[in-house]
Amino acid sequence: MLLHILGVCGTFMAGLALLAREAGFEVIGSDSNAYPPMSTQLTAAGITVCEGYSAAHLQSPQPDLVIVGNAMTRGNPAVEYLLNSGLPYTSGPQWLAEHILPQRWVLAVAGTHGKTSASSMLAWLLEDAGLQPGFLIGGLPANFNCSARLGQTPFFVVEADEYDSAFFDKRSKFVHYRPRTLVLNNLEYDHADIFPDLAAIQRQFHHLVRTVPSEALIISNGSDANLDAVLQQGCWTPTETIVQGDWQAFDASPDFSQFSVSWQGQMQGRLTWPLLGQHNCHNALAALAAARHAGVPTAQAIQSLSQFKNVKRRLELRGEVGGVRVYDDFAHHPTAIASTLAGLRQHVGKQRILAVLEPRSNTMRLGIFADALGQALAPADAVYFYQPPSQDWRPPDHDDLPPLLHFSDVGQLVEQLSTSAQRGDHILIMSNGGFENIHQRLLERLQERFTT
Repeated sequence: MLLHILGVCGTFMAGLALLAREAGFEVIGSDSNAYPPMSTQLTAAGITVCEGYSAAHLQSPQPDLVIVGNAMTRGNPAVEYLLNSGLPYTSGPQWLAEHILPQRWVLAVAGTHGKTSASSMLAWLLEDAGLQPGFLIGGLPANFNCSARLGQTPFFVVEADEYDSAFFDKRSKFVHYRPRTLVLNNLEYDHADIFPDLAAIQRQFHHLVRTVPSEALIISNGSDANLDAVLQQGCWTPTETIVQGDWQAFDASPDFSQFSVSWQGQMQGRLTWPLLGQHNCHNALAALAAARHAGVPTAQAIQSLSQFKNVKRRLELRGEVGGVRVYDDFAHHPTAIASTLAGLRQHVGKQRILAVLEPRSNTMRLGIFADALGQALAPADAVYFYQPPSQDWRPPDHDDLPPLLHFSDVGQLVEQLSTSAQRGDHILIMSNGGFENIHQRLLERLQERFTT
């Protein structure tokens, strides 16, 4: 059976393509914006990616089924041909639910922040315990070097996104997954392009809660009032809480590279690991709780987390030249930006942090978080803000905030950064896209500067 995936280089759809290929389907895809790490995964798996969305891609060869990514809209040439031709089609989450998840113990990780990291941690805890889980994660966990696989046991970890399923199915992706273990990590307003307000997102989260069996488990952030409001709408499943309540971290180092874990007041162990930031501490608590529900002893899981290697593009050190360290991070919401910067600041002390931000997500581009960005970026020593000509807003620039420099050209930004950087600096580049290969371009320019 031949599947054609529209939007195949998206983090979710690329993982879906890998699962389909492993399950025995023939897979090709189309996309207009391919960049690593997803594009390299598809190439390595032998999955052909057609450039753009020409109707011709659906004609020769003609697929038996088209899986439509949620980035596809009416007016797209491939979508219009698909509808006019009468080809069978479905959404990615629906295909996953029908072809991969039946008879699986689904462990779903939902929340505004930390889904990819917590899902990757959970998959690793199950793997290191010998449970050989399947998973579909919206990133590339370094412990696996793939974002999706079928696995050898009923356990299947899925990053449960609240974004809509497709242009023809405006339900959140996660309502398709029917989890037996559900993590609700946190909840804030996001995705302003599809949700008018926080209440609309909470409604989707409650639709998810309604699908969880009474003999399953919901793990919720006990310090999050927005999640409490979701559960108060009705919950028919036993719950455990993290951060406050059942699972807590204590005696943490300032950068959260070390902390102790308790469950219902009982000491479970102390974790020392390479990750930074309070947000990752919370992700760890969620993963430990979910792994325990699947049968992994917590003391063993804490030991496994000490060997966790994080996910590509999560405070990933891309290189060091002349004593200047360049990091890549996916953060694209003020809360995630603030937590990432705070963790890095605690780790590097008084050394300079130069923060580089591309506001690329739909919500960011709308300027919804413009005012909040100022305080989120406060731990940096200077902020380099990429502002393309089509964007008419920028973060506030106040005397009590780090200096704000704005650029409409990535080449000029790279040149200014490479000139300003000093030995001992940390350059944190934040974007949820390819950002015109800025990381490699900067490292090459630094190499030229410090070796000539």
